[in-house]
Amino acid sequence: MRDNIIAGLDVGSTAIRLVVGQKISGPTGDELQIIGAVSGPTAGVSRGIVNSIEDTTSSISAVLEKAERLVGIPITKVWVSVNDPYIKCERSKGVVAVSRSDGEINETDVNRAIEAARALAVPVNYEILHVIPIKFGVDNQSDVKDPLGMNGIRLEVETLIIQGLSTQIKNLTKAIYRTGLEIEDLVIAPLASAEAVLSNKQKDLGVALVNLGSATVSLAVYEERNLIHTAILPIGSEHITSDIAIGLRCPINLAERIKQEYGTATVEDINKKDEIDISQLVQEEEVNDDLDVISKKYLAEIISARVEEIFEKIDNEFKRIDRSGMLPAGVIFVGGGSKLNGLVEEAKKKLRLPAALGVANNINVVIDKVKNPEFLTALGLVIWGSNMDSSETIDNTLKNSLGGLLEKTKSFWNKIMPR
Repeated sequence: MRDNIIAGLDVGSTAIRLVVGQKISGPTGDELQIIGAVSGPTAGVSRGIVNSIEDTTSSISAVLEKAERLVGIPITKVWVSVNDPYIKCERSKGVVAVSRSDGEINETDVNRAIEAARALAVPVNYEILHVIPIKFGVDNQSDVKDPLGMNGIRLEVETLIIQGLSTQIKNLTKAIYRTGLEIEDLVIAPLASAEAVLSNKQKDLGVALVNLGSATVSLAVYEERNLIHTAILPIGSEHITSDIAIGLRCPINLAERIKQEYGTATVEDINKKDEIDISQLVQEEEVNDDLDVISKKYLAEIISARVEEIFEKIDNEFKRIDRSGMLPAGVIFVGGGSKLNGLVEEAKKKLRLPAALGVANNINVVIDKVKNPEFLTALGLVIWGSNMDSSETIDNTLKNSLGGLLEKTKSFWNKIMPR
């Protein structure tokens, strides 16, 4: 039964979320069923970066224990998301000669071409996380989707190389190994979210998935069903909370409640005289403050200014790949910060694109909690793991995308762990 368990661990800056799935036999073969989802506060992680291994380990252990009590099965392996803002993304080409004498391209040729593309100069202290093929070329024919079985002399591949800061990866993996968990693989957050949210039609047309977290905004851009760009930006919804705290001169916990219950990113249609009574929130948060009434328009202006900055940074990423205002399927928002009122409407205006909140389209989920935007990354990790497990032959370039880094970290940790 344990072999059928797939778990996705999303280590965020304010919360850790763990979704557990199980493969069961159905009428059409193995089906993935979500059997549990839990979350807990994070300590030791700031802006997507581990700054205390001990605190991070304790936070993960608490969530793991809660999940095991919920599902009643020990969890030993997890797929883990990466939210490191130091992620780098660049394109690389690889060219090889077709090995067979009859010129037919086989899987070995494809893997050799991808390995050739992988051989680029990686910056010091960086490690390759993913090598994702975008398109192939066979002799003079370009834009080939799948070259297997085709005939040719020369095989070319264009790939997207995603690199992460190896010190940050080691710190995250070390914190997870301390809990006794094994890591199946690391997946950057927007790629995982896309597995749960985006349809093939959206990926064909051109779409951006934006994960609006508390301390980071991560995005993945797809076109013709291929990932063409990804980035993680060091800004998030907690910056909006900080702005409210400064603007209203109130404690951060009260600012968070005000944002959640009364915040909106839309300034228009709000009358200058409109006011919000927050005396109840002041009492509930046990704040020694004389705040009773605040201006609704002033609150919206504070939020709108920061939201506009976030959209500007997102649009800058689109401009880098010449896709600003040119994604027909628009922008899909996930993450806890996406629940802000008026966010989608503002995105349509500022990004000049269709916009919507993401929902779990690619799996039937009966647990209501998993349908929340903040759980979609962890859910995507479970789907990612299920897709990998269901493949009889997994591309080693993707499956072992961390090279020997995880094994090195694991063997190092086994040496110093008390037996």
